[in-house]
Amino acid sequence: MDLPRIFTIRESGHRIHDPFTAAKFAALGEALRLPAGSRVLDLASGSGEMLCTWAHDLGFTGTGVDISTLFTEQARARAVELGVADQVTFVHGDAAGYVMDEPVDVAACVGATWIGDGVAGTVELLSRSLRPGGIVLIGEPYWRRMPANQATAEACHATSVADFSPLHGLIEQFGALGYDVVEMVLANQDDWDRYTAAQWLTMRRWLDQNPDDELATEVRAELTSEPARYTRYLREYLGWGVFALMKR
Repeated sequence: MDLPRIFTIRESGHRIHDPFTAAKFAALGEALRLPAGSRVLDLASGSGEMLCTWAHDLGFTGTGVDISTLFTEQARARAVELGVADQVTFVHGDAAGYVMDEPVDVAACVGATWIGDGVAGTVELLSRSLRPGGIVLIGEPYWRRMPANQATAEACHATSVADFSPLHGLIEQFGALGYDVVEMVLANQDDWDRYTAAQWLTMRRWLDQNPDDELATEVRAELTSEPARYTRYLREYLGWGVFALMKR
């Protein structure tokens, strides 16, 4: 059970596997206005940057679950580096269907709503681990500009235009699920650059070191085409943000 190897090659140098910065994760944690000792569940926790830095800076505790062996190892190492290994636990496993034994103050899925087959299913999954009055965090793309056609949507890694909504439509979807949106922190194009462009150097260095690897042809093709596709399409059309929700 693991992520496809191409994904970990592409993002092996990342601490944050979304178009977000450490400063924005810090702003989000502070915006939740929760006391030290608050418990967090982070499904699809990646390399654990959000949970580890919140434990260090805000005194939170919590559990992260991720399917990637590499990222889980990186998360555990980061917890040791920041001196919070006694506050956070990282589980290598499938986040889909994962429910805590004891309710938490914050249940998060930042950028991986496929674990619940979309926003609605992921919100429902997170709610199973949440205490009454707790906060759900969802990280999700939205259209900054509506694509004019199917080809543009696919160039933004969507299967169709209908995969995402404009920002107001995503906010309305949360409301239709019975939740108030109580905070949000949005990525900008610079954040997208730091997430996406950083992958290119990682891939190039990997190619230089692994020219005969079975994935070398695939990585070379991606590195050749992705910078132009990204700057023409995804950077212009796709937004991303983390949204804090509370049940009505």
